[in-house]
Amino acid sequence: MKTEAAREYHIVVLICLIEILTMAAFSCYASFLPTLRKEWDMTAAQAGFVGGAFFFGYMLTVPILSSLTDRIDARTVFSAASCLNAAGMLGFAFFANSVYSAALFQALAGIGLAGNYMPGLKVMTDRVESARQSRYIAFYTASFGLATSLSLLNSGWLSGFFSWRTTMILLTSGPLLAALLMWLCIERKNPVAARTETLFSQFGKVWSFHKARRYIYGYTSHCMEVFGVRAWLVAFFTFAFSLNASPVSATEAAAIINLFGIPASILGNEAADRVGRKRWIVAIMMLSGSLSWIIGFSTTFSWWVTIGTVSVYFVSVMLDSSSLTAGLVQATPQNYRGTAMAIYSFFGFGIAFIAPMLFGAILDHSGGMDSMKAWTLAFGMLGFGCLVWSITNVRSEE
Repeated sequence: MKTEAAREYHIVVLICLIEILTMAAFSCYASFLPTLRKEWDMTAAQAGFVGGAFFFGYMLTVPILSSLTDRIDARTVFSAASCLNAAGMLGFAFFANSVYSAALFQALAGIGLAGNYMPGLKVMTDRVESARQSRYIAFYTASFGLATSLSLLNSGWLSGFFSWRTTMILLTSGPLLAALLMWLCIERKNPVAARTETLFSQFGKVWSFHKARRYIYGYTSHCMEVFGVRAWLVAFFTFAFSLNASPVSATEAAAIINLFGIPASILGNEAADRVGRKRWIVAIMMLSGSLSWIIGFSTTFSWWVTIGTVSVYFVSVMLDSSSLTAGLVQATPQNYRGTAMAIYSFFGFGIAFIAPMLFGAILDHSGGMDSMKAWTLAFGMLGFGCLVWSITNVRSEE
């Protein structure tokens, strides 16, 4: 007979694997951005708009889809959303041929992820309630980074053999397999929910939790950085390596750096448990917000200096990722967690919609994608929110 720890471990590993599969095509657009920008004659702002459309779809629907998990089994929400995710990616592969058609299908795929990421976390927290829950949450949030890296690597590798459209079609098998595994391999469990309350009253109740609000604001600042970086990292390395030739491609460099975020996220949560969650997050956000201003300057040196600088920066960005999510879960009663995750994701992925567009607009109006100054200002903008959050929370209570 399995011990309780072994049962929990099995569930967590399976759910993390399912989350990775559902994001198999997640980084396709970022990987193909330099190619599609030329093919569709897009400005940097338009390219950012297409990338941000994914998160716009996420932002619009996550309050509903994630809140539903307080009322019905999160497994049902996740499985249906994985199929929608696949539909969006297939639509992009077959029909996207301009800024607006691409944005439409990106938004549809984003709606799918809205029913995957936080509902997937709810699937796990509904089934794992031990003292190890914070560590398991760190594993789950770190799987997002692993999924991003694998998607970048697979996109780059497959594009060496197939067109970008065929590559995206092949990777769409991931979310379809994820839906099947979630439905067949995870046992049904009805949530403990406040079913007599309206959706809006649940939102109001969660917003009244002061500590939960702090983590929501912090996550919003964090998402400004992490999704802005992920959207433009391949394009940045394309620029950097045009100045200093690199033995690795822009896609490979971006994928490798995303992998560094996995141990950073997990170890960051362990450190937060030891030194104090709020104290840790304040220090890390101060660090990442400051480092964001030196990324553009790194291109004046050798390729390995650029890669090393971006690696250190990205690690600092990810050191508070799991800490924020675990903090939100711990600060919210179980029967409100789905709603709390909905608000948390709405703000976080709402800014993720804005960040790529704002980044692109800064590039367009500061010298273009061949200007070190433009890249410096664009990356610096990403870290501004983290600096503000860390300064305003440095003296608040734990």
